[in-house]
Amino acid sequence: QVQVAESGGGWVQAGGPLRLSCVASGVDSYISEMGWYRQVPGNERELVATITSTGTTNQTDSVKGRFTISSDNAKSTLYLQMNRLKPGDTAVYYCKVRCLEPVGGSATRSANYWGPGTPVPVSS
Repeated sequence: QVQVAESGGGWVQAGGPLRLSCVASGVDSYISEMGWYRQVPGNERELVATITSTGTTNQTDSVKGRFTISSDNAKSTLYLQMNRLKPGDTAVYYCKVRCLEPVGGSATRSANYWGPGTPVPVSS
């Protein structure tokens, strides 16, 4: 059973940095993509940044130039370096791991696994 766990969240002052980490355990299939999402109560969960197994990254416009996503594929670990944080970045941050799991023959299915989230409150 795949388990995902985030760490590194906590209070930070506006303008400061914070680094989030995410570890996926129990993975016995291929991880095709990992990503960070965030959610404010009452709002939809939104994409922050993703990275594929080949290193291709994607970020939402509001964090470009401030946040950097990276991964250590050998350790199934994901990072999010957040710099110049703003109060508008306040949210619970979630890690998502996308696995390609065999279903028989050469067929695979895509399965997403989520962590419980880590809160990042940014004070002004």
